Amino acid sequence: MSSRTNILIIDDNPVHLEIYRMIVEKAGFVALPALVTHSGLEFPDGEPVHAVLLDYRLAPNISAYEVALKVRGRYPSTPIVILSDMYDPPADTAPLVQGFVRKGNPEKLLSTLSELTRHLA
Repeated sequence: MSSRTNILIIDDNPVHLEIYRMIVEKAGFVALPALVTHSGLEFPDGEPVHAVLLDYRLAPNISAYEVALKVRGRYPSTPIVILSDMYDPPADTAPLVQGFVRKGNPEKLLSTLSELTRHLA
């Protein structure tokens, strides 16, 4: 992993953003939290994004699928990892993402992010 591997973390819950920020930063990644609000999502300016961690269950005004499409438009080749409490990857986002991790498994989350960003080392 390079010295600045940036992970964009997208969630509609500020507490979850903080939890995942701490997890990825403890592992040596740089967290770029992005809160989904009733007015949408703002991407960080001026920072490269090497991987995206996207919560599947978002606010009612926007779906993970819609956010994944926005991510693809802004960062076409950046891997996206869906984070969900579901047992199987959601079918709607499957064509847009490179990883799926169940919530509550930080080891799997970090190994998936490491695998998807290993080319940066």
